[in-house]
Amino acid sequence: MLDFYGVPWVYEPESFPIEFDDDGEPVKFFTPDFYLPDDNMFIEITTMNQKLVTKKNKKLKRLKAIHPDVNCKLFYQRDYLNLVVKYGLEEPDHLEDVVAPTRMPGRPEITRLEDRGERLTG
Repeated sequence: MLDFYGVPWVYEPESFPIEFDDDGEPVKFFTPDFYLPDDNMFIEITTMNQKLVTKKNKKLKRLKAIHPDVNCKLFYQRDYLNLVVKYGLEEPDHLEDVVAPTRMPGRPEITRLEDRGERLTG
């Protein structure tokens, strides 16, 4: 979908240490799925499996505590699938059990499309 709308992205460009041993050496890392350089934002997409969602939420919370300057948003699989259907990139027939979100996670952001005209027209 990012390619479809001409949004520049990079797949897993950076890993952030989120846990350290007694000597201060990193032992656990968090690697967000995508980086959107124009927005200086990392995106992590997770599955519907609640155990994995809980694990990702903990990692993201740890990332924000240790690296507060890193902008990272978590999208659940249902959010991604609903966007894909909304913009006509996939048929909704397999999404019957997916509940549409009432709003996207995180703080609401208002973006004026005319401010991104260069990116939209390519």
